[in-house]
Amino acid sequence: MALRHAVLAALLDGEYSGYQLAKAFDIGVANFWHALPQQLYAELAKLEKEGLVSGRQVVQETRPNKRLFRVTDAGRAELEAFADTAAKPSFIRDDLLVKVQVADRVGTASVIGQLEERASAAEAKIELLGALLRQLRGDVDEEEFLLRGARIGPYLTCLRGLAFEQEHLTWCLRIAGILRERQSNHAER
Repeated sequence: MALRHAVLAALLDGEYSGYQLAKAFDIGVANFWHALPQQLYAELAKLEKEGLVSGRQVVQETRPNKRLFRVTDAGRAELEAFADTAAKPSFIRDDLLVKVQVADRVGTASVIGQLEERASAAEAKIELLGALLRQLRGDVDEEEFLLRGARIGPYLTCLRGLAFEQEHLTWCLRIAGILRERQSNHAER
């Protein structure tokens, strides 16, 4: 997947400025695709040049003017073609895993601290995703929303993000506990 597809997917829900797109990315799309705001602005410019999004200038009296972007028919066709292609297998690429792999050779104290920090970040993300899920479905219970909701794609990807963060929290706490126990056992010897 290219950043272009993630941007086009985020713009399906409405017309956004670059700033609004960055915020939408932080809340929803960041579960499966990370991008810095400057990358998003550069990608919007490319997509507009290719005719996959259209932008319009909005004059604001008390603030600088802004540009709003929306997906064009060509952009929707690009997303349809992307959706039809086979998905590549996912993989984990995480520097913390390398640190865990070498922890018994280089010391565990720092790695334990980083695992605990990551666990705290996962807890915060779990709360954020839970709130986002409640916001997306409104007053409807989850099963009803999944059966009859108007737009469930963002909800489904949010569910995946929630499951990932919950498992990540569990793993970080377990591994920190194991390393702490081993550290304690070695200190007793």
